[in-house]
Amino acid sequence: MPLIQRPIPATLFTCSAKHVLVLTVACVLSACSSGPRDTDNRDWAQAGMPPLATVTAQPDEWKESALPPPPAFEEKRLLPIEMPPHLSLNYGVDPATISVTGDGVVRYVVVASNKAGGASNAFYEGVRCSTEEVKQYARFNQGTWHDVANPEWKRINNLSSRYAKELAAQALCRGHAPRASVSEMIRNIKDPIREVQ
Repeated sequence: MPLIQRPIPATLFTCSAKHVLVLTVACVLSACSSGPRDTDNRDWAQAGMPPLATVTAQPDEWKESALPPPPAFEEKRLLPIEMPPHLSLNYGVDPATISVTGDGVVRYVVVASNKAGGASNAFYEGVRCSTEEVKQYARFNQGTWHDVANPEWKRINNLSSRYAKELAAQALCRGHAPRASVSEMIRNIKDPIREVQ
């Protein structure tokens, strides 16, 4: 039996040709209107998208605010910092000395004393939550403050500043920013919290 072919309606070709023509014109217009592509931008294929920000501030753009003299402290006001039990020193911070500067540094006076009793030493320091660093500005001994020569920011993980790391984690910092207020910091020194960071 011979195969009968039906005629294809002309409207089908006309409709398809119109769609192809519209699509071609749209592609040509978009190619003409788009500017050069920024191939450093991971989203360069999406026309009009700005490059993603990779760095918001250079480290050398940050400047520490002026340092006031060490604040007066009293050992009877000290709030203990929770430390591992194997350490031979007790540490406490005077809540009246805690301040937060406009540049994000939390400053305080901490006192270290021997668990067996005896002499104690005080330190005037600052913590930068954003970079996890600590700086010691002055030491108190023999009844007076002595400025540290050339104070520098050091990693808070340094063994000599273990108490600063504990104080920052328990009370001063929330992630990489200071807590909302000094009163919140004091509450957390009295009742230390540990957050998943």
